[in-house]
Amino acid sequence: MPIEAALIKPVVDALMSLFRQGEHVQLQRHAEAALREAIRELLLANPDENKAAARIAIARAAGILSEDIVLAEDMLQKHRATKARTRGKGTSHKSRAPVATTDAAKSAATSKSAAKPTPKPASKPAPKKKPAAPKKRS
Repeated sequence: MPIEAALIKPVVDALMSLFRQGEHVQLQRHAEAALREAIRELLLANPDENKAAARIAIARAAGILSEDIVLAEDMLQKHRATKARTRGKGTSHKSRAPVATTDAAKSAATSKSAAKPTPKPASKPAPKKKPAAPKKRS
């Protein structure tokens, strides 16, 4: 019993469309997960901007048009702006004392420091160092 080509083509087309729909649904799920990860990354103290931007691009390429993409892009933009504004403002260093410009101010500063004896730090014996292991010759 021969199978006619006219009957096979619609069946194959229907199967292919179902397969594409399944891929589309899976792609949407993965893109939504990537978008959630991007938002989660941007909520961290030190987010990786490149990861977040890549995940946002994945979601946008998958065709997700939701407020989550807008939220993630806005968060990324604000983080980059804040990072640019605060660049070089580390708090790990001490601020400098103002420089005295007159001789009277200089002499007053030196007389104050000369009047107060500086306390000596408690002396502790230096820890003993272990001898280095001998080098192996090859």
